[in-house]
Amino acid sequence: MHVTVGFVLAIVAIALAFDFINGFHDAANSIATVVSTRVLSPSAAVVWAAAFNFLAVFLFGTAVARTMGRGLVDLAVVDANVILAGLAGAIVWDLITWWQGLPTSSSHALVGGYAGAAIAKAGFAALLFPGKWIPTLVFIVVAPLMGLALALLFTVALSWALRRSLPRRVDRTFRVLQLASAAAYSLGHGSNDAQKTMGIVVGLLVAEQARFADFPIRALHLVDAGVVPYWVVVACGAAMGLGTVTGGWRIVRTMGQRITKLKPFGGFCAEISGAITLFVTAHFGIPVSTTHTITGAIAGVGASQRLSAVRWGVAGRIVWAWLLTIPAAAFVAALSYIILHAVRP
Repeated sequence: MHVTVGFVLAIVAIALAFDFINGFHDAANSIATVVSTRVLSPSAAVVWAAAFNFLAVFLFGTAVARTMGRGLVDLAVVDANVILAGLAGAIVWDLITWWQGLPTSSSHALVGGYAGAAIAKAGFAALLFPGKWIPTLVFIVVAPLMGLALALLFTVALSWALRRSLPRRVDRTFRVLQLASAAAYSLGHGSNDAQKTMGIVVGLLVAEQARFADFPIRALHLVDAGVVPYWVVVACGAAMGLGTVTGGWRIVRTMGQRITKLKPFGGFCAEISGAITLFVTAHFGIPVSTTHTITGAIAGVGASQRLSAVRWGVAGRIVWAWLLTIPAAAFVAALSYIILHAVRP
């Protein structure tokens, strides 16, 4: 297959478009709680979330990006068609679930798409299994449970500590504190989700490094998938921030209103729990789902009141969408690779 510099750069642009779609698809993660508690208006909330999504690229390392770039798929089988097909699988699944208002994981859609395209080219031997696949798959379950457990713990502990406080004073205090917790969660979101696309871009440029050996812009000639250039970090962070500003109102309704009813106190507990989970996983380079994490945290807040406070039917529908994400995105990506390979052999 003859790959041109222009073709590779077009795929980089598509990867940034995915980051933008990730931003508006996952905007609900960052703003659903703060909007549903009416601490911020929707328009103010998306700007608040977008700003901290972008700031995250300057505050955290690139462990998650390195996992995506070289920890899941053998770079020896990666080429432009594999990356393009993987992005296609992730984007198509993201758009389908966004239209249905389901808060599925853009992260797992990208992981599934990348894996599906690689398998279509070289079989299951293309996956670096077990490696980073084990923590990635395990945390599909652990991340929402960790968010749920922390939210339940914070809610019960703070409820006991504030049991003699006036409800109006508690509400007023946590309206202010929720601004900080929403910011912390948006930082966690940016520290994890934007990095996945960074890894994909770096993997693409390393795989096609020969195209850029004599290219005048030397920053595009990458030879080590373990090093994420500064321009990739900024570009991916900016694309996600812009996408978040666009907003995802269908998913906001599901996350902020349909799972359980939240007040500023509960919103604070959910966001802080989600943020802690994301900070820990980003540190260890585990590409978890921010969607799963905050959904578990919201359910934990509801469960602290009584189990019936959580609309488990809605939560069950979300779980089914979670389970389908990796195989569905992988299937679309594999089909996309077959078509691309036929068109560009």
